[in-house]
Amino acid sequence: MSCAMAETGEEEAVSAEASGFSDLSDSEFLECLDQENNQEASPPPSNPGPSAELPVKGDPDLCAQSWCEQQMVYGKELPEVSTPEQAAAKDAGASIHLARELEVHDLVNVAITAREDAWAVKFLNLLAMIPALQSEGRVREFPVFGEVEGVLLVGVVDELHYTGKGELELAELKTRRRPAPPREAQKKKDFLQVSLYKCIFDAMVRGKVTAASLIRHADLRPERPLGPAVLRHARQGGISVRSLGDLMELGFLALTLSDLPAIDSLKVEYVHQETACVLGTEVVPYEEEEVRGQVRHALAYWTGQRDPRGVDVEEAWKCRTCSYADICEWRKRGGMLSVTPEPRAKKNR
Repeated sequence: MSCAMAETGEEEAVSAEASGFSDLSDSEFLECLDQENNQEASPPPSNPGPSAELPVKGDPDLCAQSWCEQQMVYGKELPEVSTPEQAAAKDAGASIHLARELEVHDLVNVAITAREDAWAVKFLNLLAMIPALQSEGRVREFPVFGEVEGVLLVGVVDELHYTGKGELELAELKTRRRPAPPREAQKKKDFLQVSLYKCIFDAMVRGKVTAASLIRHADLRPERPLGPAVLRHARQGGISVRSLGDLMELGFLALTLSDLPAIDSLKVEYVHQETACVLGTEVVPYEEEEVRGQVRHALAYWTGQRDPRGVDVEEAWKCRTCSYADICEWRKRGGMLSVTPEPRAKKNR
């Protein structure tokens, strides 16, 4: 059984979208959290520093940046522009994800009233899924969180399962409106997402994610009493706790004592929204240093070290479906034509 969060409208209500436990759709990827001085949808600070302002709510950032950084910026600064077709596609994608999740476990809505409640739900799901993965060999919507290059990344893995060879595999589901496999640019974004998931998950099972880091980055109050709905759900699961700190202690202990291995393989499955037919499956190669390099490049914008970039000329086709194409300063400046490729770091031989 997995618990999802429902807002109550009381103080410090935290949305399910921000927490990472809403029904997943193709527009939801990986959140980047650093709440020490956070302001929602704020521009990057003019003076970079360790407390760079990174958005928490709305579309996740790192994977969106790999598609078009300028588009991601407009999405933060301007009201969301969504066509009926886009809304229908998002609903269709969410429905397919939800149907697959319900094949494995039931969902229970849990009302939350504070940020600590939202994180408590993550840890309750974690505590339920660790033994389920060990005993049944498959779980879906597994919460992951950890520090990468100085920031806290938070996400939800579509599926973890053991293969016939006994290897742990991460499988990500992507739904598509068109009955055709994605282009390389779309694959690139999806590959980054699952690679980051592996990076975080591996750190969790190896004991490299700490409560102190989580508390600092997410600005949590571990001693704050949890809300009644969260406490009630915990008791129903046989867990006696009082605060988020209690749950965090249990969660990290469960990870430490489990025999969960690092993820052995990554794959992305593409499914047609209308027919639910599989359009193709991609096996994703994992290069940790390359992934970390992409994260560092993305964070350079958020820490004020560079301006946002739009797409290069070979990917100008993305602009045809962009809601912000008519106002895009990158296009007006001819940015697609003037950009020169950045030098690539030499690999050690």
